[in-house]
Amino acid sequence: MSGPAAGTADAATTTDVVCLGESMVTFLPSQPGRLADVPSFGRGIGGAESNVACALAAAGHRAAWVGRVGADGFGDHLVETIASYGVDTSAVRRDPVRPTGIYFRTATDRGTDTHEVAYYRAGSAASAMSPDNVPYEDLLAGRILHLSGITAALSADCLALLRDLTAPRPGRPLVSFDVNHRPHLWRGGDASVLLELARRADLVFVGEDEAEEAWGIVGAEAIRAALPEPAVVVVKRGSAGATVFSGLRPGPRSSNAGGAGNAAGAGSSGAGGAEGSDTVTLVPALRVDVVAAVGAGDAFAAGFLSATLRGLPVRERVRHGHLMAAAVLTVPGDLTDPPARDHADRLAALDDDAWGRLRLGPGWTAADRAPEEVRTP
Repeated sequence: MSGPAAGTADAATTTDVVCLGESMVTFLPSQPGRLADVPSFGRGIGGAESNVACALAAAGHRAAWVGRVGADGFGDHLVETIASYGVDTSAVRRDPVRPTGIYFRTATDRGTDTHEVAYYRAGSAASAMSPDNVPYEDLLAGRILHLSGITAALSADCLALLRDLTAPRPGRPLVSFDVNHRPHLWRGGDASVLLELARRADLVFVGEDEAEEAWGIVGAEAIRAALPEPAVVVVKRGSAGATVFSGLRPGPRSSNAGGAGNAAGAGSSGAGGAEGSDTVTLVPALRVDVVAAVGAGDAFAAGFLSATLRGLPVRERVRHGHLMAAAVLTVPGDLTDPPARDHADRLAALDDDAWGRLRLGPGWTAADRAPEEVRTP
């Protein structure tokens, strides 16, 4: 079996994916170097969940972002920019007292010792999100509700909100959860709560590195053993690709039998069957000429969710995730236009040898060529 797919009822009018989380104004350096030495910064936006919403909207899906921003110019910029991608921002709330979060970062890769990020988000409008002040009717209106562990780290109220949204409830949409462990947000906190939240989701994205850092769990099989409930667990393994565990899991996630939470989806990537058994799908990563290693995880989630909405088999879901990530990795910022759907579909359908030979560089998404012509030297 291929794991859960989103339901199709009222597909013409229903929002495909609702994303909840904090988005911030990002100040990007004009040149490499320490923050102390960079003379000027350009303004952008950053936020895991809004990144996913923007990528999905750019790919032709009905996406909504729900968040909380200040009644300030930075809040105006965020809402206007996210909406410009085609994202529904009508459920965003403005806080009259708390500011919109901002941050500055260096140009170097996040994985290097020289990378610096200076956050100014303490007491932000988004950190005040709680079960009492978010629009549940909007959050639960989509086929998929996409959440992130970043939100859980912002405040006790935000954690309470995620616990409530991941609890079983009648008519619950398919809940997608990206662990998104950010160590600096959990200083003095207990990141094991991310494991609790992930176990209550239907679809989980988690990196091998963050599972080891947050939970002390090593290896894809051990991660699946620690997350027995979700129907699909996507373990991201960096340059090695991704391993997906999909199967019928014990216990109801939602009482909406005809909706997204219990739908099995279309297509198959291998043998599956009895409740509690898994189909394991391994998909190698692409070779990419990286311009900036930011936003790739959010883009991967967007690509996987896009293919899930379309009911594609698991292998194609992962490949679309890799392709969406490659689009972002080959540009300087967190967001870019994805490849045209037919272009991405041709690449995702390549045989294993041709997939392994692909190497994508800057400008590849604009190419409208046959798959064998997409390779770069």
